[in-house]
Amino acid sequence: TGQGNLLYGRPVSLPPFLLFAAAYFPPPLHLPFAVLCSQFQYIVLEKKGTKQNVGVIQLNRPKALNALCDGLMNEMNQALDSLERDPHVGAIVITGSERAFAGEYDGSHSQLSVHEHKGWLVTIATWGLASVNLLLWLGGGCELAMMCDIIYAGEKAQFGQPEILLGTIPGAGGTQRLTRAVGKSRAMEMVLTGERLSAQEAKEAGLVSKIYPVENLLEEAISCGEKIAENSKLVVAMAKEAVNAAFEMTLTEGTKMEKRLFHATFATDDRKEGMTAFVEKRKANFTDH
Repeated sequence: TGQGNLLYGRPVSLPPFLLFAAAYFPPPLHLPFAVLCSQFQYIVLEKKGTKQNVGVIQLNRPKALNALCDGLMNEMNQALDSLERDPHVGAIVITGSERAFAGEYDGSHSQLSVHEHKGWLVTIATWGLASVNLLLWLGGGCELAMMCDIIYAGEKAQFGQPEILLGTIPGAGGTQRLTRAVGKSRAMEMVLTGERLSAQEAKEAGLVSKIYPVENLLEEAISCGEKIAENSKLVVAMAKEAVNAAFEMTLTEGTKMEKRLFHATFATDDRKEGMTAFVEKRKANFTDH
């Protein structure tokens, strides 16, 4: 998974999946934000929030119901890289359209195999802080959503892994992340039948955090992103690393890691600022150090 190669959310050595991705996608060009945004064909990249500290990536293939393809994933790679490097961005929202968040992989717009693309998608998990769905997440789109840290869903959203109906199985972590989110029995039923979960069913199963009317969904996701971005990016990365570790470690291993990260925060300026601000009854001014 590459999880063991991360320190406070940052890679300390290049994980295998990043080596794999580099073989197929050129390094992102570090262009000015406005120039980069103007070059995208399959996504729309913006900064939102009162402080412009929430990056928003909107998938933009409406005629194909935002089906994943080479071009879209390559552009998302560049967008995520740009947002990750931006010191003012503390959260990322990935969204789609009213008709679809993201559909299954579109082989008609690809020169690579499905498996090659799915390996690259795993890298998104290190960046996405909030993911928004409007109506439909199926197949690769559902897997993309599960790579994010928080999922907000529209009232009419549906989640599913229909690959079995196409004579294949999920290939971007769907069998693994879905099982961890909803349990073996429910995941097995979805993967073996291709049946979908409604937004309410997904929330009850633990796959979705909150449900909102479609017209309020993006606004609520950005609001959540702003709350996250107000905190220390350094400490947020530690917290995220600790929570993600719970999926791969035993309870004993996980609590030991949590304790190490907890004590590590005491060496940061932001922890000192946070405690001082609490005592002085004021808002903390974090510097990400």
